[in-house]
Amino acid sequence: MQIKSGSPSTRLTIADWEQLQAILSEAHLDYQLELVDGKIIVMGPSDIVSSEIGAEFGSLLRNWVKPRKLAQVFDSSGGFILPNSELRAPHVSLVLAARLKQSKRYFAELVPHLVVEIKSQSDLLKPLREKISSFIELGAKVGILIDPDKRTITIYTPQAEPVVLRDGDMISIPQLLPGWEVGVTEL
Repeated sequence: MQIKSGSPSTRLTIADWEQLQAILSEAHLDYQLELVDGKIIVMGPSDIVSSEIGAEFGSLLRNWVKPRKLAQVFDSSGGFILPNSELRAPHVSLVLAARLKQSKRYFAELVPHLVVEIKSQSDLLKPLREKISSFIELGAKVGILIDPDKRTITIYTPQAEPVVLRDGDMISIPQLLPGWEVGVTEL
């Protein structure tokens, strides 16, 4: 198999991404890839602290929404094909149940209601902020950026300036999950 990209300015598509993924799978190579602005981005693994925070945040969300049948929670392997033809995978994401009645064995072709990005040791904040902003512009209701180094959580919404939370503060998402709240220190 061969992926033909043409000139350096050629924008790759989901079909190109799928072809590359098939080639990597045949070679027993397991990479997490995103398609951003027509380019394939190889996502590196998270450090242990960031990974633990993502698992904990996802568990706290899932434990609250599942018994109430309110939403589905996805980890960093859950890919979303967005209206701008990008394929992205936030560290943690949530889609309200009314919008995703049944999961299929493919990427969700929608914008999640909530996206969470967690800064790894090697990450720069600017690309993470840009990723969250892109999700918000495409229709996400809430974006959360967790920075373990600064011990802050920043909440982004389409209608307000970002809100920065610190130890001692409570995270809540009343736009999506009225009544759910977690202490920043729990993460």
